[in-house]
Amino acid sequence: MEDPGVRILCPKPVITRNEPGLQWLIGSPFFPDPLAVVSTFRCMHSTTSPPQSVFSIDYAKESEDLRVLLLKGFHIIGALVVQKDGSEEQIASQAIDAALKIRKCLEVDGFGGTSEKHGLIGAAADIVTGDTHFFVSCKENGWSLKPVSSVVYDTDPEQYVWETACLLHCKLPMTVPLYIPVDKKSSATEIHSSILEAAVANFKDSRLACLIETSNKTHAEVPPPAIVHAVDFDFNIDLSASRAAEDPGVKLLRCSDFCLESKSEPNIFCPENADVIEVMLLLNRSKKPLESGAPLTTYFPVDEETKLVILEFNLDVLCYAPKDLPLIDALPKLIIPGLIDQLTAMKKIVLPDLLTSHHQLQPYHFNPSGLLHPITAIYELTYGETEMKQ
Repeated sequence: MEDPGVRILCPKPVITRNEPGLQWLIGSPFFPDPLAVVSTFRCMHSTTSPPQSVFSIDYAKESEDLRVLLLKGFHIIGALVVQKDGSEEQIASQAIDAALKIRKCLEVDGFGGTSEKHGLIGAAADIVTGDTHFFVSCKENGWSLKPVSSVVYDTDPEQYVWETACLLHCKLPMTVPLYIPVDKKSSATEIHSSILEAAVANFKDSRLACLIETSNKTHAEVPPPAIVHAVDFDFNIDLSASRAAEDPGVKLLRCSDFCLESKSEPNIFCPENADVIEVMLLLNRSKKPLESGAPLTTYFPVDEETKLVILEFNLDVLCYAPKDLPLIDALPKLIIPGLIDQLTAMKKIVLPDLLTSHHQLQPYHFNPSGLLHPITAIYELTYGETEMKQ
């Protein structure tokens, strides 16, 4: 096996920050180099307060935040620990174990599985000197750590990330009515969960259709819209071996078909200048039924006092994808999981105050300074400018 090397795309001070803690190393299955670190996310949740150790991680809460914060198309490829004492190799091994646990919580099974720690990065940084030592887990005698032979800090990371990639964007407003018996308010949670589970099932309905079009409608070379049908989706496909590498003679709609070949502005590689493909979900229930028959209506009278609660969810998902990825693979493995994760996160926010508060939840996409890709955050608009409540 060749000696492993790590490519660092984010600024060096981000990796060598002089504050103790654990950072998740973010990469993408779509990068040519599987050990390319595009960004780091500081671990936010601990099982103890104050944290007894950088490894006292609340994986459930951590994964809930990462599901929304991190765009689909990026994933965790390792972890880095900054502290003063300890064996570098031992710390790196613990960091890899932590990365494996969070990957399992995130169910990153669309990119080759999560059951193995092979190919993950473990890094240990000295809080005083900033010296960072990288290790990679390898398939040797089950698994072993191998020191990284070279660490390359990319001089043009924006081009590496965005030259052959684009963004998929899907907005989906949802209105969910709940009829809750006044004398059985305790059943509100169960009713709420069952209705949202039915909504999630619609995302995987074979009658689902996706309208695809480019967001730049003022350009002279705008490609025409197209429709992709969910009946052709494979929700179990491994994107690391998707149909992007199929016989070129087989015609598949790809992301590149909705990206502009030429742009009037300079060729600047950044998220703001990336091609954005808009996705609209349509559920077609008007197809000809297999069996014909007269319409039937059944009336169920309400025999107890019921309260109507109307929930509104404004889903807004952004995903990172290579331009050569077929849309028939990108939609079921990026867009739909993103919508499900966002709806699940909103459900958990709404649930505790279901009968007492009217939440106004809105996802926003940000591109913080120094970060090479956008992130997503859900805001509660009823708080106004009081960000401490977020």
